[in-house]
Amino acid sequence: MDFEAVYTRYFRKVYSFAYSLSRDAHTAEEITQETFFRALKSPGQFEGKSSVDTYLCSIAHNLFVLMLRRQGKNVSGAVPETIPSSENIEQGFESRDTARQLHMLLHRLEDPYKEIFTLRVFGELSFAEIGALFGKGESWARVIYFRARQKLQGMLKEEENHV
Repeated sequence: MDFEAVYTRYFRKVYSFAYSLSRDAHTAEEITQETFFRALKSPGQFEGKSSVDTYLCSIAHNLFVLMLRRQGKNVSGAVPETIPSSENIEQGFESRDTARQLHMLLHRLEDPYKEIFTLRVFGELSFAEIGALFGKGESWARVIYFRARQKLQGMLKEEENHV
């Protein structure tokens, strides 16, 4: 594997993916640098079962999860007064206040629902890529994403009823 060519070709995708997870440029840079460092340090880890970008995004995702665990995974911030409609849940992440509310709800989801939804919406990975990350098929990723979306919609409806 020609490291320089891989770095040049996939840097932007890995950085964008890390940024979509962290929503912080500095954190995304750190994750991206560490991703490529680990890929360079252990080139034998890539077995070719997935695409190179899926492999690199998998490393970035694992680094992000590790970072969250080290920070205690605490989500803080006040709940906004306006809650998004459960019909357009993905679009709700575009507004800062709405995104905070949805992130708080997303944080309450159990795994793998939380991870699959995050990879699909923020990481913009295909269902095939998500399935490959988990060693499962594309249809498994679709089902889990659909269930995660249903769970978030249910949580939003509960919030709407309590406001």
